Amino acid sequence: MAVRMRLTRVGGRKDPIWRIVVADSRSPRDGRVIETIGHYNAQTEPSTIRVDEERARHWLERGAQPSGQVRNLLRIQGIK
Repeated sequence: MAVRMRLTRVGGRKDPIWRIVVADSRSPRDGRVIETIGHYNAQTEPSTIRVDEERARHWLERGAQPSGQVRNLLRIQGIK
């Protein structure tokens, strides 16, 4: 099973909030997830990024591949 760290959209219409999740790469964007490890809100100034650093490192050590945007968010938080 290929595991990815990626964003899942939540929130209302024209008010996107994103969850940083760990999911099987074959599941759809807003489909089944293994674990939620953080939140990202680009609507606030400055953008709000909350990531559980311990869980993110746990999944990275076990081979989870972050998507491009999640990789950028982790880099901003100083995790990767």
